[in-house]
Amino acid sequence: MANECCSQGDILVFTCSGAANVGQVANQAAVDLQQEGFSKMLCLAAIGGNVSTMIAMAQAGKQVVGIDGCPVACTQKTMERAQLSLTHHIVVTGLGFKKAAFSGTIEEDMLNTVKQTVRDKVSATCTERSNQKKQNSPGGLQ
Repeated sequence: MANECCSQGDILVFTCSGAANVGQVANQAAVDLQQEGFSKMLCLAAIGGNVSTMIAMAQAGKQVVGIDGCPVACTQKTMERAQLSLTHHIVVTGLGFKKAAFSGTIEEDMLNTVKQTVRDKVSATCTERSNQKKQNSPGGLQ
């Protein structure tokens, strides 16, 4: 499981799957995180296609992560157009990587950085929510 406050089904990831290296890494990061049991990858095209079941799933997510390859931000824009909020938005080029034509090989350092960024952001939000819950509970922190 991802952590004690959010299970795999509660952490949803939508990604760019663009033709450039950074888009392919964004997509592969989501695939890997799902295979590792951290999160669930959902279909961004279904959001753009206004598929009601996918929209409902996105609305139900406790943490919704969007990973874009570059500042064009197709994932973020698609979610906004569907009036869906992202808890976290990660842009691969914003992590210091350069956009280039996809060579056919995923760059492991880039992939690992993106995956760790997702984990760190989700974990920080989970910790924050857990602390807020403790403060708001009877006998919680003063």
